[in-house]
Amino acid sequence: MTALPPAPRARRAALPVALCVALAAVLTACGEDPDEGTNGVGKLSASDIESRAKAAADGAAAVRLAGNLVSKGGTYKLNMRLNGTGAVGSVVTRTTTFELLRVGDALYLKADAGFWSHGESTAEPTESDTEAADKLDDKYVKVPQDDPSYKQLRGFTEMNTLLDGLLDVHGEVSKGERDRIGGIRTIKVVGGAQGEGGTLDVALEGTPYPLQLARGGGAGVVVLSDWNQDFPLAAPSKGEIVDYGRQLPRTSD
Repeated sequence: MTALPPAPRARRAALPVALCVALAAVLTACGEDPDEGTNGVGKLSASDIESRAKAAADGAAAVRLAGNLVSKGGTYKLNMRLNGTGAVGSVVTRTTTFELLRVGDALYLKADAGFWSHGESTAEPTESDTEAADKLDDKYVKVPQDDPSYKQLRGFTEMNTLLDGLLDVHGEVSKGERDRIGGIRTIKVVGGAQGEGGTLDVALEGTPYPLQLARGGGAGVVVLSDWNQDFPLAAPSKGEIVDYGRQLPRTSD
């Protein structure tokens, strides 16, 4: 029996190389691509991701904003649905809870009797104060536009004003970790070396909306959801409105 001649050395060497290449291709195919099935913004620079998120927010017709805001005026817990013409939702401070409804320029406030009976005074409410507050309990009061509280309260209902003030990440921005907010994959835009300028989570699925902002310096965390989802917005009926008849109580901490 005649022995087969040995394969050339070059051919023997090529076999393991080919196997290694094939194995690497298989492993790569099996590995998870972080951008697979996304909108692609994760491949952009941090500044471009931030710009895309702001542009998406500017083009939106409605949003829900929920979370905590810390400012010089106090600490507020918001749960507001906002669009270009008005808003509806609630505001909680350290001492009070109230609901806001704005339809155009008409702004309404609803609160319980405790809110109305104390007002700005720290003294115990009088009997007349208590009686008046009982009539206002769970009723809407239309806030006069010349009332000192009107501008402050309206600020909680202005979609563009709130978004413009919230969506700024300060300092040099960089890309952070990927996460999920409300079940949606996100990528973080981090401001400053340690995130001291805030952290913005931007959607990697669908439109790159901003979905969460952790404000720098522990100034609150807000979640942004229900982008472009319409909601009912109408002035209360006459039977739901009561005239307060004097300057509204202060609503800051």
